Amino acid sequence: MLTLHSVTAGYGETTVLRDVNFTVGDGEVVALLGPNGAGKSTLLRTATGFVKPRSGRIEFGGADLTGHRPHAFVRRGICHLPEGRGIFPSLTVRENLRIQARSRDMNEVVAEVAELFPALGSRLRQTAGSLSGGEQQMLALSRAYLTRPKLVLIDEASLGLAPLLVDRIYDALRQLVERGLSLVIVEQYVQKALDLASTVYILNRGEVIHVGKANELNSDEIYQRYLGLSS
Repeated sequence: MLTLHSVTAGYGETTVLRDVNFTVGDGEVVALLGPNGAGKSTLLRTATGFVKPRSGRIEFGGADLTGHRPHAFVRRGICHLPEGRGIFPSLTVRENLRIQARSRDMNEVVAEVAELFPALGSRLRQTAGSLSGGEQQMLALSRAYLTRPKLVLIDEASLGLAPLLVDRIYDALRQLVERGLSLVIVEQYVQKALDLASTVYILNRGEVIHVGKANELNSDEIYQRYLGLSS
């Protein structure tokens, strides 16, 4: 589905990704892990057209999208949920949903989101910026349902959330998997990501240092062997 072939990318004169090969198959869940500053967010931004590669190639569904702008990736069925929620904080919840849903019937949209995230159903007139962090993440994640993408790339879905809210977010992610979507997850809760993923990539200093099956690793091993940290 999505393939990065020997991609090198960065910002200005700074190189962040170095000769990265990365693949996500149909219906596959990939955990993209690594220490802070490893290049994980840059990889997602490059894979969705926000950062143009200096060399290498990006393919999605057999089409070469190298150098294309983000809207071309969206049209192909890629949904990027960036770190920091990715919502319009000055608009109401309902207005955010309207933007996400495009031409879909709003009654249907509201019913779908309220079933998935009941807390949002009672806050339709509230500005998104006044929601709790967990509710803002639910609103951001609702885009992955309403736009009907083929691939969702999620950057730190649980950042700053209480454990119970993290569990709720991961329940929603499992529903996406059950629908047959492909996912790429950048996540600080390593074991959460491993439990959901089938494949794990570990990135360090802009280079892929490990690719393997998620069920062959555990969070302690990743911290100690690959990240040089204690869990």
